[in-house]
Formats: sequence, structure tokens, C-alpha cells
Amino acid sequence: MSDDPRDTSNQNHSNQDQAPKRDVKVTELVANDGILKGKKTDVQNPELWEFPMDYPMSIIGHEGEHESLLNELKLILGSQFPKFDLASMQVKPSKTGRFHSVRVNLHLTAVEQVNELYAALESAKTVRMVV
Repeated sequence: MSDDPRDTSNQNHSNQDQAPKRDVKVTELVANDGILKGKKTDVQNPELWEFPMDYPMSIIGHEGEHESLLNELKLILGSQFPKFDLASMQVKPSKTGRFHSVRVNLHLTAVEQVNELYAALESAKTVRMVV
């Protein structure tokens, strides 16, 4: 019998003997050979961004969460961009009707705004994807 944990020749394969799986959140990841620098919501190459800039984006949520999505986006965008006109948000259903897309155009002045915005959208319960 070997002490090597990879040696499975004499081990019982029941669920009781297996080590419990550890949940790892992607947002806890740090640099891995230069592939990911910081959280997944952080801008990876800030030197490629030119500020100030207009930044169009689509925020997608499920159809059943239409009003919740709008309310959550109004809270996020209103708090991070006080001059943003909430009435300018354009809502469009998908072709199948399963999703709603909210189109916004933000005026960004610093890379920190981008990081904070994507972190807030990542933690939003009604947001499924940001394009």
C-alpha cells in the first residue's frame, strides 16, 4: 500500500472516504502566471483604456425579473453615476422572450469606475450577463 494519495489501487471508493469538495469563488482568484490579475471584474489591461470615454453596455436579465432588474440597475447606476439619466435606459426583450436587455451609455472618467461597476453588476442578483 502506498502513501501517495493519487494511488487508488487499495482504496475504498465510497462517498464517505472521499474528501469534501471545497467551493472556490472565482472572485477570490489572484494572479496565476499573469493570466488573471485580481478579481475577474477588474480591468486586466488598464493601459489600453483611454479616459474619459463613453461606454455603451447591455445588461441582460431573465424575463421574469424585468422590474427587479430595472430597479437593481437604477440603484447601482444611480449611486455610482449621479449625473446618469435613468430615463435613458433602453429595455428590449430577446427574440424568444426569455431575457430582457437593458442598454445604457455611461460616461467613464477612470478605470476604478469600470472595476466598481462590474463588481456591483457581478453581485447583482437579477443580472445574468453584461455585454
